[in-house]
Amino acid sequence: MDLTLSDVSRAEFAHSTTYLNTANYGLLPRTALAEVHALAEAAGAGAPEGSGDFDRVDRVRAAFARLVGVATDRVAVGSTVATHVGLVAAALPAGAEVLVPEGDFASVMNPFVVRSDLKVRFAPLEGIAEAVGPDTALVALSAVQSADGRTADLAAVRAATDERGARMLVDATQAAGWLPFDATPYDYTVTAGYKWLLGARGASYLTVSEDAQDTLTPLHAGWVAAASKWDATYGPMPELAAGARRFDESPAFLAYHAAEPALALLERIGIEAVHAHDTALAARYRAGLARLGHEPVPGDAPIVSVPGLQDRQPQLLDAGVATSARAGALRASFHLYNTEADVDRLLDVLSG
Repeated sequence: MDLTLSDVSRAEFAHSTTYLNTANYGLLPRTALAEVHALAEAAGAGAPEGSGDFDRVDRVRAAFARLVGVATDRVAVGSTVATHVGLVAAALPAGAEVLVPEGDFASVMNPFVVRSDLKVRFAPLEGIAEAVGPDTALVALSAVQSADGRTADLAAVRAATDERGARMLVDATQAAGWLPFDATPYDYTVTAGYKWLLGARGASYLTVSEDAQDTLTPLHAGWVAAASKWDATYGPMPELAAGARRFDESPAFLAYHAAEPALALLERIGIEAVHAHDTALAARYRAGLARLGHEPVPGDAPIVSVPGLQDRQPQLLDAGVATSARAGALRASFHLYNTEADVDRLLDVLSG
């Protein structure tokens, strides 16, 4: 590891609050902010570089591929998770059954729900593997639940889908960046770049297995989906790009210029080190909650939700402690820029 986490916190982050809300959005490192400012200033000045850098987008694609353990040609870039999921939803035949955990994030399920000709079935997260049936065409679920940090048994679900001949879509938005995550086993994964990956809204990633790439039609194909995009700016596309790049959206350059240094920072530190740091802070918080007589949702993720305490979120914010109120609970989330002092400050305010 090139940097200690304390070095990173001092050098790369400038937050003025006790920021415990990464599950909502992650903080931009200073290096990412500098790239955003440089691009915005160039655009305002009319400089050629103000139009954005496609080579940088491809470097971000490669960095994300390394992060989740897949080949670069399995990664498509876009702007939102829901758009990626919608592409998968559009590919399903009428009458197909989609299995989703109860209470999962809306973007994981709504692209299927709005298709009235699909059968969307729900089951508890803990029983999702057992709920895969002979008619299930696809299981769509989050690796880590946004609302409360519960972690899916992805290996068990993959075994069940393999047995039944179903495909599997995993939303890694609340996992990639702190949890070592391998996208290789799954037909599709989707990940927003503005939470644990420390980027900005407007960057998102779709991975598609080699076997599943022919299941999708690039319905939103623009010129960037062409094999040679600069030869496809006018008229019908001569040839689609090979691999997952055919599913690209035209990039939001400010977000991708921010993503390059953000992903580079995570690579330098190492996800294993981030995982150890984040989960240790969550464990400290859980122990403190127990001393105060509060019972969080069980788990060991750095997302910790405490049912019944959602009304304390405004008080915490007034005290300079940023958290979220989600699904009837107070949700705190800990990432590489947080310290034990941040955990203790949260507990101190909750002790009242």
